[in-house]
Amino acid sequence: MPDYGHELMFGSFITPANASPKEVVSLVRESEAAGLDLATFQDHPYQSAYLDTWTLMSYAAARTERIRLSGNVINLPLRPPAVLARAAASLDLLSGGRFELGLGSGAFWDAIEAMGGRRLTPGQAVEALSEAIDVIRGVWDVADRSLFRVDGTYYQVDGAKRGPAPAHDIGIWLGAYKPKMLRLTGAKADGWLPSLPYMKSLDEIAQANEIIDAAAVEAGREPAAVRRLLNLGGSFGPRSDRLLSGPPEQWAEQLAALTLEYGLSGYIVMGDDAATIRTFGEEVAPLVRDLVATERATRGGGIAGAGR
Repeated sequence: MPDYGHELMFGSFITPANASPKEVVSLVRESEAAGLDLATFQDHPYQSAYLDTWTLMSYAAARTERIRLSGNVINLPLRPPAVLARAAASLDLLSGGRFELGLGSGAFWDAIEAMGGRRLTPGQAVEALSEAIDVIRGVWDVADRSLFRVDGTYYQVDGAKRGPAPAHDIGIWLGAYKPKMLRLTGAKADGWLPSLPYMKSLDEIAQANEIIDAAAVEAGREPAAVRRLLNLGGSFGPRSDRLLSGPPEQWAEQLAALTLEYGLSGYIVMGDDAATIRTFGEEVAPLVRDLVATERATRGGGIAGAGR
């Protein structure tokens, strides 16, 4: 499988539990201190045990200096895309270009409907997400001086002013598993963000890459325009024959192989353990970068101009 040539990225996946808000923010700061590139948070606005993810990201941005922040992934059905676009651009401006937009189509429809959201079928949810991406990018497109209009099936914008533009080119990363969502990822998104525990085998990554790549080409894009990220779990300990169960050196070898053979370039460790975050950032990430850089140099480098 291809190496798409993206710069490697490492992050944490932190539960936004409202029972211990100081601990949540402490884990974000721990992630930054460990050298990680990204701190992410699940977004379930209907979950009363969680902090509101958008409020948390804003607060965390003010308590950090370097690390990037993202929802993993933002719940679109409860966050109107035109407002979401302005919130994303605002947070990116306030944080100095440190926000990325992980975005999901929705899944827990009983809970979404209970909070006032509209229940959609899985197919409708993908179509709504496609429209939302157009709305978000249209709001950000301040180079177009016309009033913004979208007459979609699920989202309408009728003469809205555009802006603000974000501080940097925010990546839209989609949590996707099934073919229709994967095709949308290839056609319109900047990144693919699945979770390894939801996959039966690494073959699913290869199969998904094929769908994403074909959709990208059909849309007139290079497959490398789509970064491939992965939420992952595991444990540190003695060397074993299992994936991500062993010492940092074994993790590094396996993640380097995932980059070079499956095209992945962003790794986000799941869990709320400060020791795991430190080991992942201080030991695993540098080893993976060295292994991948050495192999890329041997192969002649990655793909020039690869996307976010």
